Amino acid sequence: MLNGPDVSAVLRGGVQTRHDAWHFVRWFADAWTGSPVLPRDGCAEEELAAAEADLGFELPTALREGYRLFGRRDDLTQRQDPLLRPTGLYVDDALDGVLVFRRENQDCACWGIPLAHIEHDDPPVVVESHQGWIPFLDRMSLAWVELALSESLFASDSHYDACELPDALLPGLHARYARVDLPDHPMWASEDDSPIRWYAAPGRLVRRDGLQDQSWIHARGRTVADLETIRGDLPGPWIC
Repeated sequence: MLNGPDVSAVLRGGVQTRHDAWHFVRWFADAWTGSPVLPRDGCAEEELAAAEADLGFELPTALREGYRLFGRRDDLTQRQDPLLRPTGLYVDDALDGVLVFRRENQDCACWGIPLAHIEHDDPPVVVESHQGWIPFLDRMSLAWVELALSESLFASDSHYDACELPDALLPGLHARYARVDLPDHPMWASEDDSPIRWYAAPGRLVRRDGLQDQSWIHARGRTVADLETIRGDLPGPWIC
């Protein structure tokens, strides 16, 4: 019997409110990293107020609450496509203004909130792709959940691996892993913006980037043994 924390079970029913997002982040940090979210993991009120003064407007509630909860937890925010520090927030002139809060590690893409929605408590998020700015997720609270999952997925340790998964192995993925209840969201590097989809089982987490044959999957086990189980379930050309 395989045991361990199951992301798909905890997110069953989706992220309905901002508070659902904060509950998940707290659970995920504790269950998957062994380090619960502590007060020191959040950005200070003074830091956020200074950012708002520089920008000339208040941050949306969902953006502000996420920073206050875990904006300084580098293992959940700074691995691959890092969250900007509050002092690094800036407005891009595209789309009549986009507040950028996250950038791809080689500056090939960024994520932001259109200023047209900046007064909403939980505004939509857009991502910059080869097509320009496109919709990413319809609520900032969902984007926080995606950020925590993605950034922790790419931790540089022996619990991570990736491969280009042949379609012939998809039945194994669908049989052994439950689809995580998050909306499809675009992969910025894909030519057709193929959706990202998440799958999980106890102690195991898989992200599939796109729907075409040989789509990349990224896998993380809570333990080394969990990662070995993923490799056995999906015997593709793993890179590690």
